Amino acid sequence: MSGKHTSAPSNGDSVPVYLSTPSSGSGPGVVVIQEWWGLVPHIRDVVDRFAAEGFVAAAPDLYRGAKADNNEPDRAGELLMAMALDRAAKDMVGTVDDLLARPEVSSGTVGVVGFCMGGGLALKLATLTPKVSAVAAFYGFPRDGLSWDLGRISGAVHYHQAEQDDFAPDELVQEMKAEMEAAGVPVDVFSYPGTEHAFFNDDRPEIHHPEASELAWGRTLELFRANVR
Repeated sequence: MSGKHTSAPSNGDSVPVYLSTPSSGSGPGVVVIQEWWGLVPHIRDVVDRFAAEGFVAAAPDLYRGAKADNNEPDRAGELLMAMALDRAAKDMVGTVDDLLARPEVSSGTVGVVGFCMGGGLALKLATLTPKVSAVAAFYGFPRDGLSWDLGRISGAVHYHQAEQDDFAPDELVQEMKAEMEAAGVPVDVFSYPGTEHAFFNDDRPEIHHPEASELAWGRTLELFRANVR
């Protein structure tokens, strides 16, 4: 397994990408979408964890180098609101296309996983290209100004829901689920008792829930192994 910083073409520009390849040298493709903190060590670690499981994984840097520490939520909120959604969409699609063009990627589609802001963007990405065959959205929500048609998703969806979540409350989650079900999108919502928003982030010990994280991780691997070929 080896991780490196590279880039992917994006609508005449390029987006920085963190890419990790399994020790076997090849595998199915996975795209990881950052939280509102940016492409921080936790997200790079998730990319490496997928590579350790046999996937070729890539995370686009949607903030183009900017980031916030875990103790800077105001800064993270500013970065989130300043992010141009049209450019982010192009960066994500560009990352998918670049990943699938790499000789080490053995699949014709990719799985996409995203966390917090990235959970919403993972769902958005799946509406933009049929090359996404599976989505794992961890407590995702649509940023202000984000428009989507969840009925356009052509892959299977897992939504991982925190029990207590002011960003993505149950009412919003059920609305998203109903929209996908009405369009025939295969969707499962998993709720994790005793968890709060961002429970998967093990760089935040005050919020991290190890048992729920392990269960959600296992479900994500099963989803991708069944649908990303």
